[in-house]
Amino acid sequence: MAAKAQSIAEFVSAVKKGQISVVEHAEAILEEAEKANQRFHFFNEIAREHAMEQAREIDAGIKTGRHKGKLLGLPISVKDCICVKGVESRAGSKVLSGYKPLFDATAVERARAEGAIIIGKTAQDEFGFGTFSNNVGLGFKRPLNPLNQRRCCGGSSGGSAGFTKFTGFAHASIGQSTGGSIACPASFCGVAGFTPTYGLVSRYGLIDYANSLDKIGSIGKTVGDAALLLEAIAGYDPNDSTSLQHDSAGLGKAAIPEKMKFGIVKELFEKSDLPVKKGCMEAVKCLEKNGFSVEETSLPLNSEFGVAAYYLISTSEASTNLARFCGMRYGLHAELEGSFNEYFSKVRSLGFGEEAKRRILLGTFARMAGFRDAYYLKAMKARTMLIKEFQKAFERFDVLLNPTMPIIAPKFEEIEELSPMQQYAMDLCTVPANLAGLPHASVPVAEHDGMPIGMMITAGHLQEKKMAGASLALEALK
Repeated sequence: MAAKAQSIAEFVSAVKKGQISVVEHAEAILEEAEKANQRFHFFNEIAREHAMEQAREIDAGIKTGRHKGKLLGLPISVKDCICVKGVESRAGSKVLSGYKPLFDATAVERARAEGAIIIGKTAQDEFGFGTFSNNVGLGFKRPLNPLNQRRCCGGSSGGSAGFTKFTGFAHASIGQSTGGSIACPASFCGVAGFTPTYGLVSRYGLIDYANSLDKIGSIGKTVGDAALLLEAIAGYDPNDSTSLQHDSAGLGKAAIPEKMKFGIVKELFEKSDLPVKKGCMEAVKCLEKNGFSVEETSLPLNSEFGVAAYYLISTSEASTNLARFCGMRYGLHAELEGSFNEYFSKVRSLGFGEEAKRRILLGTFARMAGFRDAYYLKAMKARTMLIKEFQKAFERFDVLLNPTMPIIAPKFEEIEELSPMQQYAMDLCTVPANLAGLPHASVPVAEHDGMPIGMMITAGHLQEKKMAGASLALEALK
């Protein structure tokens, strides 16, 4: 029988003991996903046949002793911008309609090697361009928050966080972050999201947004689930030139540390809404009561210039990456007529949504001759300064704390009242760590108006175990 409300570790243990049928569990969660999708739109593609074929193979392998692994029999979902062999992978964009990769992304391949079952591709902002998962591509439906359908899931890994919160079955999701796209939806949906050090998880098979910022990570119901999935997909990959040689073994078994010094980022607390600030400060006080060292600190450069630097760099890289979608290689295409420029413009006009077009234009402008020095290069210099500011902070603290998002999940009508610039400004808490390539996690610590509030934990480069330990300490406060 399918079992509910188990951690991944408990589920895998039960599967190995023969207490859970992988086939029955997969069938049950797929049925739940299909019903939920009619109301909440968590998935862009549910891969029923693909998933059941994997489940039957794993079930047979367990009986003969062939199949083992940290994620044995676990159903996982994958953000739409991460390639899954034979399953339509569109990064939430009409311009990639019909694209079925001939290979798995390395992160997906590693999850499969540990026994995971891929059940589908989750909804997202088009190419990751958004904070609220409302900038979905043409023809797609925006995912709705499982706790309140009038509110957003957060972006851009909105479907991943939404379904992880919604399902009662053992499940985790592979997400992706450029400027906060794992932490933000984790905060808005009340789940745990782990974004690793840049390069810890291979980007091979990721449909890029911004190469120097993109990171593949994990979303789980609990800190332990997110840590275990991240451990499974991390590791060096020769197919990715930015991949790091670092051992992540044991991350899924991280424990609450006896001692730890927390730095409270003053500016990011001050710029958050009162209910968010109050909820996060209550969690900070609980840390103090539990014997942890807590001290206020300041990141003035990151707080003031992080958003501006991020959007100049990310849109510049995005405008270059999206040039490949010209209607002649893969995805959307049209009848060949006119000059290349005319055909190129026609396909892209039909395939890209409003926000994708806006970011292409912003990025192209920022790196044009005459403007590159004034905008893009200055943003890159600012990025170096922001990284140095973080490095100085980690000389004093083990980890840094701030609200994951300055607001709770907003209603869709509230989002529509915001200008694009106001929407970009909502990323002020998440972009600094992403610009610096630092590992960070979001853990639910409080509630307001029935909606969760997340705390963001940022650690030094390759200090995922510290991040996991601090996350467990916060999770235990509830």
